[in-house]
Amino acid sequence: MVTKNTMGCGGYYGVVLVLLLLFFGAMKVRSDSSNHKYKSGEEVPLYANKVGPFHNPSETYRYFDLPFCSPGHVKDKTEALGEVLNGDRLVTAPYKLDFLSDRETEVVCKKSLSKEEVARFRDAVAKDYYFQMFYDDLPIWGFIGKVDKEGKVDPSEYKYYLFKHLHFDIHHNKDRVIEVNARTDPNALVDITEDKEFDVDFMYSVKWKETEIPFEKRMEKYSQTSALPHHLEIHWFSIINSCVTVLLLTGFLATILMRVLKNDFVKYAHDEEAADDQEETGWKYIHGDVFRYPKQKSLFAAALGSGTQLFTLAIFIFVLALVGVFYPYNRGALFTALVVIYALTSGIAGYTAASFYCQLEGKNWLVKVRNLLLTGSLFCGPLLLTFCFLNTVAIAYHATAALPFGTIVVIFLIWALVTSPLLVLGGIAGKNSKAEFQAPTRTTKYPREIPQLPWYRGALPQMAMAGFLPFSAIYIELYYIFASVWGHRIYTIYSILFIVFIILIIVTAFITVALTYFQLAAEDHEWWWRSFLCGGSTGLFIYGYCLYYYYARSDMSGFMQTSFFFGYMACICYAFFLMLGTDKKGSLGATSICDQEVMGLSRGISLL
Repeated sequence: MVTKNTMGCGGYYGVVLVLLLLFFGAMKVRSDSSNHKYKSGEEVPLYANKVGPFHNPSETYRYFDLPFCSPGHVKDKTEALGEVLNGDRLVTAPYKLDFLSDRETEVVCKKSLSKEEVARFRDAVAKDYYFQMFYDDLPIWGFIGKVDKEGKVDPSEYKYYLFKHLHFDIHHNKDRVIEVNARTDPNALVDITEDKEFDVDFMYSVKWKETEIPFEKRMEKYSQTSALPHHLEIHWFSIINSCVTVLLLTGFLATILMRVLKNDFVKYAHDEEAADDQEETGWKYIHGDVFRYPKQKSLFAAALGSGTQLFTLAIFIFVLALVGVFYPYNRGALFTALVVIYALTSGIAGYTAASFYCQLEGKNWLVKVRNLLLTGSLFCGPLLLTFCFLNTVAIAYHATAALPFGTIVVIFLIWALVTSPLLVLGGIAGKNSKAEFQAPTRTTKYPREIPQLPWYRGALPQMAMAGFLPFSAIYIELYYIFASVWGHRIYTIYSILFIVFIILIIVTAFITVALTYFQLAAEDHEWWWRSFLCGGSTGLFIYGYCLYYYYARSDMSGFMQTSFFFGYMACICYAFFLMLGTDKKGSLGATSICDQEVMGLSRGISLL
């Protein structure tokens, strides 16, 4: 975990944060209670969103892709960027739910289902299709049918039924909608087991009830499941487990730094002649090679720039979450935040990469341009390739996850008009910065030969050790995150998640410092890339957990869902790899060890 300190961008961070808070604050104001007041008999907007297999959250389709009753004119709701990225495709629903107007068994339509339509409904029921609607921005769910398996062993004997009556229970507080639920009538069923034509009367009913719950608290019920006492106990157990890991690592490092290095410092500082006479061993032996520039300097600088940007992105997301921007079912807010923040923070990547690369003897302007291009494409390149493949899969499935052409154009314009210019401006600022690489000791002309080391001191074993401990500190929380992202649970305890994130950063920094010291003590001076790989190796463990979660903890299936899960999780884990490899605290620790090797313990402790 190695990077350059970019505190010179502090003012830039502040400007970005202010812009984001204003932007998302404005989004939140548009959903204020003043926009949700109705009079008796007034039409309240009801939108049908999507349908899809309950266990495959990414495999969703437009509501009217199934042969439901369709209103005369289906009107699409104008959606924000984040809503489209989330796969929402809202259209006007055929149900009429006017404010405070009860209805008893109203017929939506009388529909004659053909054999093909019956087969489509039966296939949907067999896959546990659910529907999602939004009434006054409140979500509604329900299943479209059921499978009768009772007393039947052979799947060919199963009975498939379609629900034809939907009942809405709506709670209101004076002139505002507070809660809405939809349930199906178990006695109003249509047997669709056989491929034959049916005449179906789709019906609905509405019942209004009064409640004392204030409008400001109407979204709280959606976060109650994530705040149950036994869930909180597990969350706190995860934090305690992580804190114990941090304390153990802290004591371990303190023992190394305060005893071993202090003894060496005292020995060399107070008896310089004796130190010159005796044979040098360990890290002292390679003091002339520690600050030799890493191989693939341009790629290394680009990795640092991309990792710093992603780290900044994560911090801003947590800030917005803690101030309440991502409340339950604030549709698309998270995806909008990711796109906007990533675009606005691209200047940080350009500044970090260019500044660090210029310190590593990057004099040629053409080489600097190549470095900026590499910085901009190091994360976006794999993400773009993954998106192209997965979007093609979604188009082939006719799923709502396929982005419309207009949305792709908007994202391209954001990249061309915001991301790229800020990346270039950051690169220019980094090139013009006066920071210089000042090694505390002179680097020898020729590198020393690295001695033959045991297998457990190789890069892969050290990456395994470096990634396992940070992963062990967060794996309990990972289940709840995955169940929220790739399931139907709601995650709202952002404060606990932020604590776990901080612990992850600290543990990653500590373990990387320790492994870097052991590497240098073994007279292996090629520590730059090794420290980055060790810091980022936690991302590989997270991807390994993806395999376990998919096959052991979820019921996801099918080519599309599998492709989306492993494709996008590969991008997320790659982002963690870059971010944790660039952890600033760890980089200072690694640099401090090198300083201590030649300048003494006191300077190293001050840097830490």
